[in-house]
Amino acid sequence: MPTSIITTDDLRDFKMELLDDIKKLLTNQSKGKMKKYLKSSEVMELLQVSPGTLQNLRINGTLPYTKVGGIIYYDTEEIQNVMTKNRVHHGLNS
Repeated sequence: MPTSIITTDDLRDFKMELLDDIKKLLTNQSKGKMKKYLKSSEVMELLQVSPGTLQNLRINGTLPYTKVGGIIYYDTEEIQNVMTKNRVHHGLNS
C-alpha cells in the first residue's frame, strides 16, 4: 500500500475548506433555510425522538407524512405547525 505524506500546507488547506463549509452551514441555519421535505432519520434527529415515537406520531395522525416509493417524507412546515399547535404555555398569570 503506497504511503503519502501530508504536509502542513495540506493541513492548512484542509482547515480552510472545513471552515468554509462550517460557515456555509451556519449561514444557512441562521437564515432559517431548511429542506422542504425531511426523511424519517432527519426528523428523528431534529425532534430528538426514537423510531417508535416517530411511528406513533404518524399512526395517531399527529404528524402528517407522504410516502413515495417506500420512503417516508415529512413537510418541514407541517412539523413546525405541529410544534406550534402543541406548544404549552406555563406562567404565573395562567
